[in-house]
Amino acid sequence: MMNRTREVFDRTASTYDHDRSLLIPGCDTFYRWAIDLIPSQTKNILDLGAGSGLLTVLVRNRFPEAHIHLIDFSAPMLALAGDRLGNDPNITYQRANYAKEPLSDGLCAVVTSLSVHHLDDHDKRTVFKKAYSALKPGGVFINAEQVAGPTPTLDARYRSLWLRQVRAAGATDQQIEASLYRQQEDRCSPVKDQLEWMSEAGFADADCWYKDNRFAVMAGTRA
Repeated sequence: MMNRTREVFDRTASTYDHDRSLLIPGCDTFYRWAIDLIPSQTKNILDLGAGSGLLTVLVRNRFPEAHIHLIDFSAPMLALAGDRLGNDPNITYQRANYAKEPLSDGLCAVVTSLSVHHLDDHDKRTVFKKAYSALKPGGVFINAEQVAGPTPTLDARYRSLWLRQVRAAGATDQQIEASLYRQQEDRCSPVKDQLEWMSEAGFADADCWYKDNRFAVMAGTRA
């Protein structure tokens, strides 16, 4: 399954950045919440499923002295991230499946954006546990994510509303088609389930800080 997902993102890497702002209603607010939840004195950050570095560059702008490590399974996506972030000695890259590979420990923050929804529920729970273990006390896990509705009926309404929103924002048929192609590999889960899994992993304060239709920002702190 993950090989198929990697193939999809390898094929659409070249258009991914250009399309993102049109395909995420409230894109700026969505990412701002993810950045604002990172503690101000953060020194080391792990970006899971970093892709082309869209979230990473925002993190770098807010935390110019921090070390940031990017993990992604798509070589074309990591190449885009490298082009975007330049020759920065405090940024490192790893091509790997973060659901399977061990993570570093003693981290101030683990962040991820629009990546975990490609995992099945078992792997989501595994990643939440790994993120908790990777953090030092006071460290935060932030998951800016695409989510499912709490019922099939609401999930269908999410999809219908999203299509209206992105068309109104000016997304072309080709951009929407590329997004729907990528969505074939989506395994979205409701916010309620993900918060429960974060609590099971050890996060005592797991909460959803922002939600607009199918896009949500969830976070938790290691005590």
